[in-house]
Amino acid sequence: MGPYLPDTVRQYATERPEAPAVTEGDRTLTYAELDDRANRAAQALLALGLDEGAHVGCLARPGTMSAEIVLACAKTGLVATPLNWRLTEGELTAVARDAQLRAVVTQGEFLPGARAVRAVLPGIPLIVDGEPAPGELAYGTWLKDASDSDPLHAGTGGTVFLQLYTSGTTGLPKGVQLTLGNVESGPSQLAEMGWSDRSVSLNAMPVFHIAGTGWLLVALSAGAHSVTVPDLVPQRVVDLMEHHRITHAFFVPAVLHLLTQLPDIRERDFSALRTIVYGASPITPVLLRRSMEIFGCGFYQKYGQTETAGAATRLLPSDHDPDGPRAHLLRSAGNALPGAAVAIVDPVTAEPLASGEVGEIVTRSHHVTPGYWQRPDENAKLFTPDGWLRTGDAGYLDADGYLFITDRIKDIVITGGENVYPVDVESALAEHPAVCDVAVFGTPDETWGEAVTAAVVLHDNADEVTAADLIDFTRTRIASYKKPRIIHFVKELPRNPSGKILKRVLRESLGG
Repeated sequence: MGPYLPDTVRQYATERPEAPAVTEGDRTLTYAELDDRANRAAQALLALGLDEGAHVGCLARPGTMSAEIVLACAKTGLVATPLNWRLTEGELTAVARDAQLRAVVTQGEFLPGARAVRAVLPGIPLIVDGEPAPGELAYGTWLKDASDSDPLHAGTGGTVFLQLYTSGTTGLPKGVQLTLGNVESGPSQLAEMGWSDRSVSLNAMPVFHIAGTGWLLVALSAGAHSVTVPDLVPQRVVDLMEHHRITHAFFVPAVLHLLTQLPDIRERDFSALRTIVYGASPITPVLLRRSMEIFGCGFYQKYGQTETAGAATRLLPSDHDPDGPRAHLLRSAGNALPGAAVAIVDPVTAEPLASGEVGEIVTRSHHVTPGYWQRPDENAKLFTPDGWLRTGDAGYLDADGYLFITDRIKDIVITGGENVYPVDVESALAEHPAVCDVAVFGTPDETWGEAVTAAVVLHDNADEVTAADLIDFTRTRIASYKKPRIIHFVKELPRNPSGKILKRVLRESLGG
C-alpha cells in the first residue's frame, strides 16, 4: 500500500470493498463506493478543463460529498479548498478571490454564498447538490455521467491537494497549503491512538477546519469507518456515539464542555469508546478531569495548527494520570510526535532557549506546510532562518521534553512589568464550582500598563457569585500580580469555528 491518501483508499477499496468508509445520516459509502465516486468526481473536474494546481471550492458540511471532493482532488493534482459557510458573503467572496477558484461545489443550503462567489468570478462552473438553476450543474448527474476510471495522477509527498484558510482571528484569512505528505499518518501515530480497520470514528468538526478534514483523513488512512455529524447538536452527538458504537472521536474543549453538561450524560453508554482526541484550543484541568471521568476512555491531546496539518506534539493516554505523580502533565501539550521536533526560541532573535525558559514555540516535521498561498511576505515571517515553523505561541519545554503552552505571544498580559500568561489565571478561575467558562486578557490601565481582566460565564445556578468572590478565590492559587483586577460576567464567550476564544473581540467590547 502506498503511503499517501489516494493509494490508501485504492487499496482498501480492493481488499475490503464492502467495508464502511463514510456515513452521513442514513447513507453509508463503502470503500469501493467512495473510491468509485471519487474517481467520477475527479474525471468530472478534469472534464471542466481544470489544470493541475487549480483550486476547487467546496461549500459543504461534513459528509459524503465533502469526502468525495477532497479525495477527487488528491487523485488529480487539483487543490480542494473547503470554504467556511459561516462567513458573510463579503468575507466568502474575498477568500474565493484570494484562492482564484476555478470551480465551486456546493450543497443546496449554501447556494446563496456559492452564487455570490460565482458573481465575482464570472464563468466558473457551479455544481449543486440540490436544485440547480439554469447554467448550473446537478452534482448527482454530473457524477453519474463521468467516467469511473481512476486518473492515477502521479502525486508525491510534495503535491499540494488541500488549501485551508486560517480562521482569521486577526487580519484577513490566509490560505494554508497542505500536501499529501503533510497529512500522512504513519503506523506509529495510528498505533498510539489505537486505530485499526475496525475502528469507528466520529467526525463532528467542519471540513473547512483542519480538525474536520484532518480527522477524516486519519480515519481513511486507518481503513476505519467515519461517521460524520453535519450539524453539531450535543444530544445528537451522544446519540450517534451510542448508536454507532464509536471508538474514536475528536472534540475541541468547547464541545467537551457542552457534552459534559448534558443532564443525562452519565447514564449514556460509552463502553465502545477507546480514544478521545482533543485539541485546537486550551483545556482547563477541571474540564479534562470531568471528561475523563464521564467518558472513561483513553484521552490523547494534539497540539498543532493548520500550518502543521493539525499536529506537532501529543500527550499520550498513559500521560493522563490525574491522581498520580505526573498529574502536572495534564497542563502540558505532551511531547513531539514521532518524526517531529519542537523547540523554544527567543521571539525576537530566534535564538534557542534553555529548558524552562518561556519563548516562542517552533517546530519542524513532514507535517509542516510549504507555506501560505501567494503570501511571500507572510512566508518569510512564518519560518526561522534555519527552517523552523514559527507558531506564534508562547511556551516552554520541561527537562523531559514536555511542552507547556503559556499563550499566544500577542496575548501575554504585561502588568507592572510582569508577564502574566492568561492560561494560568483561567485555570485558577475554572476551579471555582460556579464558573462554567472563562477567558483572560489584558485591558489598558493607567497605572499598571495592562490590567488582568477576565470574562466569566457562570453556571445557571450561580448568579449570586460576585467578582470579589472570584478574585478572592484565586489568591491562594496564583501569585498576587496574576490575579484578575477586573471581572466581567457574560452570557457566552465569542469563539471562532474551531472553538478558539476570540480575545480580540473581548478586548474591543470589554476593554473600556
